[in-house]
Amino acid sequence: MAVLFVVSCSPKTADKAKDAEEEIEVRDLEPVIVETEMAEPEPETFELPKYNPEYTRTHDLIHTILDVRFDWAKQRCMGKATLEFTPLFYTTDKIRLDAKNFDIHKVQLKSAGNKTLKYEYDNMNLVIQLDRPYKKGEKFQLYIDYTAKPTEMEIGGSSAITSDQGLFFINHDGSEGDKPMQIWTQGETEHNSKWFPTVDKPNERCTQEMYITVDKKYTTLSNGLLKKQTPNADGTRTDYWVMDKPHAPYLFMMAIGEFAYVKDTWNGMEVGYYVEKEYEQYARNIFPYTPEMLTFFSEKFGKYPWSKYSQVVVRDYVSGAMENTTGVIFGEFMNGTDRDLVDVANNERIVAHEMMHHWFGDLVTCESWANLPLNEAFANYSEYMWAEYKHGRVEADNNLRNEMRGYIQSARTSRHPLIYFGYDKDEDMFDAHSYNKGGCILHMLRKYVGDEAFYESLRVYLDRHEYTAVEAHELRMAFEDVTGKDLNWFFNQWFYEQGHPEISVKTSFNDAANTVSVTLEQTQDPKRNPAIFQLPLTMVVYAGGKKEIHEVWVKERNQTFTFKTAAKPDWVDIDHEDQILGVVSYEERTEAENIFIYKNAPTFADRYDALNAIKGNESAAAKAVIKQALGDKSRVIRGLAVASADKEDPAMLAKIKTMATSDKHAAVRSASVKALGSTGNKAYASTLESAMKNDKANRVTAAALSAISDIDPARAMTLAKDFENSKNPRILEGVSSIYVKSGDLKYLDFFERNFTKLDGYAAIDFFGSYYQLLEKSDDASMISSKLANVQKIATDMGQSPWRRYSVTKGMADMRNFLRTQDDATKATRNTAVIAAIDKSINAIKAAETEDQLKNLYKQF
Repeated sequence: MAVLFVVSCSPKTADKAKDAEEEIEVRDLEPVIVETEMAEPEPETFELPKYNPEYTRTHDLIHTILDVRFDWAKQRCMGKATLEFTPLFYTTDKIRLDAKNFDIHKVQLKSAGNKTLKYEYDNMNLVIQLDRPYKKGEKFQLYIDYTAKPTEMEIGGSSAITSDQGLFFINHDGSEGDKPMQIWTQGETEHNSKWFPTVDKPNERCTQEMYITVDKKYTTLSNGLLKKQTPNADGTRTDYWVMDKPHAPYLFMMAIGEFAYVKDTWNGMEVGYYVEKEYEQYARNIFPYTPEMLTFFSEKFGKYPWSKYSQVVVRDYVSGAMENTTGVIFGEFMNGTDRDLVDVANNERIVAHEMMHHWFGDLVTCESWANLPLNEAFANYSEYMWAEYKHGRVEADNNLRNEMRGYIQSARTSRHPLIYFGYDKDEDMFDAHSYNKGGCILHMLRKYVGDEAFYESLRVYLDRHEYTAVEAHELRMAFEDVTGKDLNWFFNQWFYEQGHPEISVKTSFNDAANTVSVTLEQTQDPKRNPAIFQLPLTMVVYAGGKKEIHEVWVKERNQTFTFKTAAKPDWVDIDHEDQILGVVSYEERTEAENIFIYKNAPTFADRYDALNAIKGNESAAAKAVIKQALGDKSRVIRGLAVASADKEDPAMLAKIKTMATSDKHAAVRSASVKALGSTGNKAYASTLESAMKNDKANRVTAAALSAISDIDPARAMTLAKDFENSKNPRILEGVSSIYVKSGDLKYLDFFERNFTKLDGYAAIDFFGSYYQLLEKSDDASMISSKLANVQKIATDMGQSPWRRYSVTKGMADMRNFLRTQDDATKATRNTAVIAAIDKSINAIKAAETEDQLKNLYKQF
């Protein structure tokens, strides 16, 4: 799961210069011939565009057997690997393997009596000379005895996968207090070759066996089924795992730790949840609806194709989650009690996302990283599919809207084709194009061909290519074979071109002719996008209490459609399904038009935008609609209505007071208690305390605590002390908002104890509050010492990008604030603190390894 940081930049402007006019006197002149030496024109140079091809396979990796044990102190893996190959086509007498930073002890030909083989090794590539030439179909087995040293080489990372170490030892020496000791792997993109030798490419695949020897106190998880556990005389145990169906090497996995194992089943198949023991009773809610999702996706795409489905939460994970075949790894952000997990859609979406990969990514795998959307676009779209099935289209459309907005925001600074062969680093592909844009494109494809054809085409695609690697053209051909439609135009436009349409919509009504004309002008820059996007649309004209549906096809940059209508339209909906991936701008709508759209539009996005447009309007009609929206079926629209409600209207406040304790969704209850707090009216104190103490959702508890501080700060300070030791980020954020208002430096300790418990946007607010409180000190030396301490978080590449960014942004904000202060009594302190911040930010910039954060830090 990628963490995307997006910065919007305003274009530079230049002053206009006046043209100087010269007066030219015309005379009869003798011609003068001047000979000049013409410079030779610079020769025009040409070069091919950058192209990252599919890896050229020379051998077929058939089977892998690994026998591994570990040196925790040195963070090493001692392994013995047996690899079975056959030449793919051409006769060959050598083979190249990926093996990164190993000590190679033996290389033998097991299929020839363990004959020792010659090899060359450059610390990355192991090139082995075979005993003779081998033809296609002839199998041979290599045996390699090695030690992998993943921490003893240069370690990089990206925003999506923050470390490329491959094999990770957590609290390896037990020095990190109560943090559990664990080992886990992260193979994508090509990092599993840092702990075992293989052909570490997405277009390779094999079956596997794995023997994992660990201390008997540890539980192990790997791909496939646990066939045997053997106690050893030295107090260790060897677990034997077998994966009997082929998958890509980057999907091999291990997770080792003192996990609680919660067993579930689905159609007689093992479903397992591995969590820390304190979360054992909450495991099914941490991985919500897992068996039901297996049924849902199996009905859509064919029966789940693997032998088990297990999920594990680990500490200090370097990505959001990873779809290792039958053994999905998640970061600790998934952990929570029942109170933490009430109405938390995030866990649900991620479980669906990683499960979908077991069809799109694991069963059928992108042949190259340029084709990554064949994995990630489908996983992204699974979130829509599941939400639509489980919670209804309104909830799914809200998710789709957020995905569209995420892509559009990202595209302001970076655009490339969905299938992108010109990337710099393979992990650059893990961006809002492969995920957000890809999912939105699949939604448009579904709407174009229809649901039945969409799912039938995907079943054909999966059946045709199961256990193989694919490229995007094979997806297109499956759709064409099922539907009979030519889809080159769609795939060329959305998969192989970059950008998106930007459409200006104008509507006019001809009273005399009883016609309405709709003009769509595509205004996108042709240098960054196709000049014309083809868009099949369903337009609906709402007029005279009726609606008329028109199917149209946009094929021109400026195109007008004219329709007969009985009366002046109340609204012309140009995209009835709200499916266009692009930016659509309309002429300014009247309040009456927005009210009509809110009441009549069939889709979430149109209704939300219409309500958002009238919030704050003082008219009785607008207020009536806001009041109506308090009871909307969409929890997002109810939340918007609560935030927009007139806080001086007794009827609205009475409704919001009821919603604070009775709305069916925790997010709306949370918004409601915040709204009551914003009134400053102590009459709501009992309602807020009741919500804080009795609501089953921690997010509501946190919101109520913050709301109480708005109406009774002293009472909030007393209540906050009871929540200081909470593990819930929302509650900690609520406590921080109260303590920063106090201005009391004794609460700095609270912040420092909880630095690593918050992430995402919550971390930005939390660190921001810390710096605000720290600034209250007059002691420049103490402030500088605190800054140096928190700097360690931002320079630790093991911390999340959000946390590192939050530390740095907060420092920069503090510095900017101090620069605006003109209090002469604090001038010396301010100068010293600004210097300390400059020093820390420079150190942070020097330590940062991720390109996106490096770019963001330029503004600091």
